[in-house]
Amino acid sequence: MSSMRERIEFVGPAGQQLVGTINQPPGPVRATAVFAHCFTCSSDTAATARIAMALAEAGIVVMRFDFTGLGRSEGDFADTNFSTNVADIVTASEYLSERFAAPGLLVGHSLGGAAVLAAAPRLPSVRAVVTIGAPSAPSHVEELLSRGAEGLAADGEATIDIGGRPFLIRQQLLDDLRASPLERCLLSLDAALLVMHSPVDNIVGIENAAEIFQMARHPKSFVSLDGASHLLTERGDAAFAASMIRTWAERYLDEPSDDFDKDSPIGVLVAETGAGLYTQQVISGRHRFLMDEPASAGGDDAGPNPYEMLAAALGACTSMTMRMYAERKGIPLERAEVEVRHGTAHAQDCQAAATDHTTKTDQWDRIITLRGDLTDEQRGALLRIADRCPVHRTMERSSVVVTSSAVGPSN
Repeated sequence: MSSMRERIEFVGPAGQQLVGTINQPPGPVRATAVFAHCFTCSSDTAATARIAMALAEAGIVVMRFDFTGLGRSEGDFADTNFSTNVADIVTASEYLSERFAAPGLLVGHSLGGAAVLAAAPRLPSVRAVVTIGAPSAPSHVEELLSRGAEGLAADGEATIDIGGRPFLIRQQLLDDLRASPLERCLLSLDAALLVMHSPVDNIVGIENAAEIFQMARHPKSFVSLDGASHLLTERGDAAFAASMIRTWAERYLDEPSDDFDKDSPIGVLVAETGAGLYTQQVISGRHRFLMDEPASAGGDDAGPNPYEMLAAALGACTSMTMRMYAERKGIPLERAEVEVRHGTAHAQDCQAAATDHTTKTDQWDRIITLRGDLTDEQRGALLRIADRCPVHRTMERSSVVVTSSAVGPSN
């Protein structure tokens, strides 16, 4: 099952609206992470998205966002610098702490790698940091900028070409880069470090990885991204990087944070995400997933609709009940499959509810497939026990829904 993606917005340290994406695991949440993209890139670059999705599938909530003035985020890029990027990471981490839990992992690509090294000492929750193609000093970017900014010192600003796109930069960017050494950050880094770099990186040379590794304290590790470009444009290179990060991070993120339980609801909590008209985030203990309406009903189709979830509950409970019975009775059931179909249209039910019209009795068709070397008697026993599934019995009984109002914050 693939990870789930949610578009998010939050207020940056300078008051601008920053935009990003949260990739959520399809199963239990083990940890949270913030991913910082490369210089003048965005959080939607292929490598960033692929690595974020791979980490999410390993149980890590990954938040990737556009720095101020880049991608979909507000602000003027010319007014930003290395220090504002670091501040953006800290603010993003605070937002992630409110939504899920404080990040245990920071991942940064290129200058984003240098930025996460600078941000990590300001984030006590961080237990592991990964850099990908990172410069050993932020001022390394000055070489890239100086190629098209001969008049920068005289005029105070210049438009330069980076990756085929024009960017207005000001002298303050260079001044800030020069004043931001990483050695002090690395010496105060209280987290494990993984340095990843390509030996053939022609944007940020491999010597930068050696310098970062030399300055850092243990525990530290190095992985060579042999043959990869600086931007990891080949799918296989991004997949390899993701697999290495997943494997390495397990050593440091294998103990889930207590933050996941601090505000856990007693039952199931459902709340609007704000990312779509109907998109809902569902929180059940350590599990988080999305529900939505299909595009035909005005939704974003970010997850199953409520009736599909009811069908899934009936199907899962039926399969689990048969599995428990088979294990207890020694029945050689290899695999159970349960298809559930709802007899009334979801849109019609919503319309009837909104107009106070009485709906007809719902019908749930359940088609069960049992695989294995089973006798007719064993198949019959399993089908009979399926009718004793707790969700089945709950749906057949009359239920009472008690509604009350909780007073919450106004904003």
